[in-house]
Amino acid sequence: MGNEQIQELLGKISGRRLVNTLIGLIIRRFKKDLKIKKMKYLTFKNGDQLPMIGLGTWKSKPGEVYDAVLWALSAGYRHIDCAAIYDNEKEVGKAFEKAFSDGLVKREEIFVTSKLWNNSHRFEDVIPALKNSLLELRLNYLDLYLIHWPIAFKNGVGFAQTREEFFTYKDVPLSQTWAGMEEAHNQGLTKHIGMSNFNISKLEEVFESAEIKPEMNQIELHPFLPQKKLVEFCKSNGMLVTAYSPLGSGDRAARIKKENEPSLLENDMVRAIADKHNCTVGQVLIAFSIHRDIAVIPKSTNEGRIKENLASIQVDLDADDMKALLNIGTDFRYIDGSFFTGTKSPYTLSDLWEK
Repeated sequence: MGNEQIQELLGKISGRRLVNTLIGLIIRRFKKDLKIKKMKYLTFKNGDQLPMIGLGTWKSKPGEVYDAVLWALSAGYRHIDCAAIYDNEKEVGKAFEKAFSDGLVKREEIFVTSKLWNNSHRFEDVIPALKNSLLELRLNYLDLYLIHWPIAFKNGVGFAQTREEFFTYKDVPLSQTWAGMEEAHNQGLTKHIGMSNFNISKLEEVFESAEIKPEMNQIELHPFLPQKKLVEFCKSNGMLVTAYSPLGSGDRAARIKKENEPSLLENDMVRAIADKHNCTVGQVLIAFSIHRDIAVIPKSTNEGRIKENLASIQVDLDADDMKALLNIGTDFRYIDGSFFTGTKSPYTLSDLWEK
């Protein structure tokens, strides 16, 4: 065999290897896309889509949340929920930077939410707060920005402890804060705006002056707190809903827990439904929101649990399951907001929850 023949043969082998390599890459990409396409979505009025399962980052400690975000993105998550008060946006931002630079995802492929903390409710404070979150998250824009609570602290106050550290609704009406949110949207800093922990009366108050209608209300929601009236109100007014603490937030600080709290994860009815579908209790609780067309943001810093939570999209609860969960017989709110009320606060629980 001559040199020319040998070179021709080597060229064919190299070509075949190249083709095989390309085929392998295409197959891996297809499998990755297929995994993501199994996700269900909520759709905003402008056509933007929100993956119904996102990674929650509340209570995710610095040193843990970086890996959690990268594990989530690798597993197929495309929705990450953040907030300034979680005190971990810098580390989330480093994870985003790593994911973008490694080609794991592109910025436009993920949906990122953050939230305005209570100390930035004045009109002039909204945009600086948002820009600080963008700086820490290493992003140029947010997909969704929410007013975290209908409670206002004075600027620079992390968590109000005295009456002097609070603003009242007279000092800073919700309409002023919402005007700041609208300006942030108009400047292109966030694609969508909404709120978290707003009851019907507070939503109606914002509607009265809003030039841009709120698009999202993020609320505590699970079988012990199905929020039927509030969910119906939001949907009838063109708002999407996201459920936080879908598993009961058992890992929150002891100081904001009550004695003898009922456990969602240990509830007999939820366990029976999990056994029926050969899935975990947590997956049933996440699927509960999905089957109501509500997005849901379970938090985890455990790689296996992160993947398990995402697989909840495949749990097909039937009508009997949903009826049982909606009428579970236990009424309980884990995040009751009492830490914002009391003798040193101008606010009461009626400012937060339905009467």
